[in-house]
Amino acid sequence: MDRGFGTAVVPLPSNRKASARAALVDLKDPIRSVISECFRQFGIETTILAADAADRLRKEKFEACVVKLSAPAGDVMESARSSPSNSRMVIYGVGGSAQDALRFSKYGVNAVFREPLERSAAMKLVRATQMLVLHELRRYVRIPVITEISVNLMNENHRFTATSIEVSSGGMSMRSAEDVSVGQAVEVSFSLLTLPRVWVRANVSWRNPMGKAFGIRFDNTDERRKRIKEWVEGYLEN
Repeated sequence: MDRGFGTAVVPLPSNRKASARAALVDLKDPIRSVISECFRQFGIETTILAADAADRLRKEKFEACVVKLSAPAGDVMESARSSPSNSRMVIYGVGGSAQDALRFSKYGVNAVFREPLERSAAMKLVRATQMLVLHELRRYVRIPVITEISVNLMNENHRFTATSIEVSSGGMSMRSAEDVSVGQAVEVSFSLLTLPRVWVRANVSWRNPMGKAFGIRFDNTDERRKRIKEWVEGYLEN
């Protein structure tokens, strides 16, 4: 596979006019070059931020931010989420795993570029999330976000923890090593940025054993799901 490290990135022609900006914070080459080129293919301009990153994120408007998941990332994310202009920006982490992102889950990390960075994987991630960055969204889009989910298997009285992948007004996908069955009744609990912890009943709608991932559909009779729907619609409107 092309990991984007041994060779220089060859620019690909793009006729798109940049309509959004992504801030790149604490990134070194060749990672910075690979991510910049991936964004450029979808008309997203990249801006390199240095030591003044937190201050600029408080004052300037960006549609996305890519930051290394290290200790200083907390200050950068705090500045972005507390800024009226950037509170709903898409935040990408650069790190080794979803567990790295969970350390910063209160800031609502949307997606993670894995290390060692593969150019093909980076392009796939940007392609999957670029509509959110560009605000070109259908009404019930799935929002990528990484947070900890408490899952209760209702018929077995067994609880375990999962990591979210995407959330929509109708359900969500997550990853866990635990075994679940399609149709199984669950109750999940989680919080998302401005959404305080919520509990909602659901059913497992699909399962991918190879990827240790599964999806749930919220129970239409559970009134608590309306809080999630309101949060999703509010996120998309900003």
